[in-house]
Amino acid sequence: MDDIPLPAPQLLLRPGSGPRRRSRLSHALSFLAVAAFLAGLAALAWYLPHRNATDRPSSPFGRGPGGGRNTTTVALADAKLADIPIRLEALGTVTPLAVATVHPQVSGVLTDVFFKEGQQVKRGDLLATIDPRPFQIALDQANGNLQRDQAQLASAKVTLDRDDALLKQKLIAQQNVDTQLATVQQLEGAVVTDRAGVGAAQLNLSYSKITAPIDGRVGLRTVDVGNYVATTGAVGIATITTVTPIDVVFTLPADTVTKIQQRLGAGATLPTTVLDRTRTTVLGQGTFLTLDNQIDPTTGTIRAKARFANEDAGLFPSQFVNVQLQVDVIHDAVTVPAAAIRHGPSGDYVYVVDSEQVATMRPVTVGPASDEAISIATGLAAGDRVVTEGGDRLTDGARVRLPDAAQNGAQNPPADSSNNNRRQYRRNGGQGGQGGPGAGQGNR
Repeated sequence: MDDIPLPAPQLLLRPGSGPRRRSRLSHALSFLAVAAFLAGLAALAWYLPHRNATDRPSSPFGRGPGGGRNTTTVALADAKLADIPIRLEALGTVTPLAVATVHPQVSGVLTDVFFKEGQQVKRGDLLATIDPRPFQIALDQANGNLQRDQAQLASAKVTLDRDDALLKQKLIAQQNVDTQLATVQQLEGAVVTDRAGVGAAQLNLSYSKITAPIDGRVGLRTVDVGNYVATTGAVGIATITTVTPIDVVFTLPADTVTKIQQRLGAGATLPTTVLDRTRTTVLGQGTFLTLDNQIDPTTGTIRAKARFANEDAGLFPSQFVNVQLQVDVIHDAVTVPAAAIRHGPSGDYVYVVDSEQVATMRPVTVGPASDEAISIATGLAAGDRVVTEGGDRLTDGARVRLPDAAQNGAQNPPADSSNNNRRQYRRNGGQGGQGGPGAGQGNR
């Protein structure tokens, strides 16, 4: 039998072997790498907003007492009971009670000026004098006319009495008696006129002495000795402004009228404070006086007035000031410093620290505020400890510490053998152990 030739052996390749298998393996590894990278990004994105401030080491050793995470250093304050005044803020203008421009009542030449610029004067104080000689002459002339007419009147009355006697004896006619009676009456009228003239002359003579019509402060002088002044002048001798006491006029919202009227109707006195433009200096303390008689419909406000003693002249006429009107007082309100209030999407809240030094976020309802504190309507009780500084690094449930405790922790760091060894190595100049250079050479 002839031998049947066998076919040459062929190399059988498995599916997926060779270059194709290596390509699929590289794709799988790339996919796993991308997936691991994305997972790391997702973990980092979750960690950053949820990380606690306590994860940050507050000491250079990175660990707190006992080897746990460090706490956040914060400042605390206690919620207290206090009286909170309810105030209305407004802008006002200082307005004097009276302003008088002193004009001469008679014309003439000034002979004396007795006041000084800026001087405080009282009503009736002598300010200046006008040459009195013309007015004295007019008074003397009026007195002379009066005396003349009085003498003529007396003579006419004597004649009338004689004529009456002759008429009874029918020695003269009735016409003569009537004529003499008319003469007497005419002279009586002349005497009355003369007396009025005397009074006018005396008044003009008194006007030659210019006196202060009101109490107040004298302004800048506009005339000097020797000037001729007239009653028709527009400037006047001086201007006097009443500054003690003094008023402040300001505007308030129309919706505050009812509250103010109720308080005034109950007999309450509303304290009023005025401050300077920067709101840092108190210029005066006074009381609310009254409201205007109508509301301005164009602005929705009403004018109000307060009065101040102004004994130290701290308020100046036409000065712009900030006004604080105390309408009411909330007694025994729970108050905290303004720095303790934080604002979030859900409203106001504070961090309350318990006895375990753990901060808890607590929603609160904020009420009226004073210069130093804010009242809390709901959410807190007197005695609760709240965070005033460092709250931006806290989350709900974080552990906190006081600044004194943090300082003590920094001065007394926890013992660490590796850190001690490193410090000892630096003190020895880089040589090993405490044997110094000799010990290092021995090791070699």
